[in-house]
Order: sequence, then structure tokens, then C-alpha cells
Amino acid sequence: MTKNSARSLHLLIALVVVVLDRWTKHIVAQRIPLYRHIQIIPGFFSLTHTENTGAAFSLFADSTGPWKTGLLIAFSVAALILISILLWKNNPAHVVTGVGLSLIMGGALGNLWDRVVSGRVIDFLLVYVKRYQWPVFNLADSAIVVGAGLLVLEILFHKSGAPEGSQPE
Repeated sequence: MTKNSARSLHLLIALVVVVLDRWTKHIVAQRIPLYRHIQIIPGFFSLTHTENTGAAFSLFADSTGPWKTGLLIAFSVAALILISILLWKNNPAHVVTGVGLSLIMGGALGNLWDRVVSGRVIDFLLVYVKRYQWPVFNLADSAIVVGAGLLVLEILFHKSGAPEGSQPE
């Protein structure tokens, strides 16, 4: 795969994540009233329309500081710039790295879109067991977590070849 075809694939992956994220959030906002639940798998999974004014897992959601939204937007933009640079420089042979970064980019763009437009992010996926529950999240959050997981796997299990210039013994 050439660098340009790899870059095109990475942008396509990010675009698909953004489109799916926007579409699912639109459906939830239109069809599920705020704070209502639709049970999908009893005792495990529900669709729940919430709006998060904070960061991941509602971090800073209770803060009333005027800086919060601007800071979260600035952090997202900085992360997107860094991810763009990493994707641009990525070796096409590192497929897992490229896909991971693309998923993170798409997820970050999806949540940034919400934050810029309304100052809050629509979350709707609720996983729980009995009274224990994971914070409500969305498709963009899922893409970010899967992308980060792929990067961790790449770091842990990537077998690099012998360093350049070294001779086998």
C-alpha cells in the first residue's frame, strides 16, 4: 500500500466514524426524550439519552467555570493536530497504528462537533450489571477506546525487525 492510498484509507475510516456518530446521535436526539431509557438487553444494556457537558465519563461536568467548554475544545483541537501529524508520518506497513489513529481521529471529530455546536455531547449507550454501571457513552467514545486499544496492542505486540545496519550473528 502506498503512502497516499494509506492516507486515503485513514481519512475514510475517520469520515465513516464521524458520519455514523452524527447519524446515531441525531436519531437518539429525535426519538428518545432526554433521560429516558430503552432497555435492549435486560440487566445489561440500554439506550439512554443524556447530554454530557464535561469530558470523557462526565469529567468536569459539574464545573460551572466559563473556561470548561473552551478548554475542552482546545484540547480536542490539539489532539486532532497531533493525530493528523502522526497519521501523515505513519508508515503504511503499520496498518494497526493507522487504523487506531483513524478511529481516534473520527471519534474526536464527532465529539468536537457536538461541543462546538451545542457545548455538550450526546451520550446514549449504557452498559450495566445490576446496580453497577459504566458511564453513558456514544459511538465516538467507542471509536476512541477501540483506537487506543489498537495502539496499545501494537505497542505491546509489534515485532520490529533487526535495527538498520546490524548484522545477524
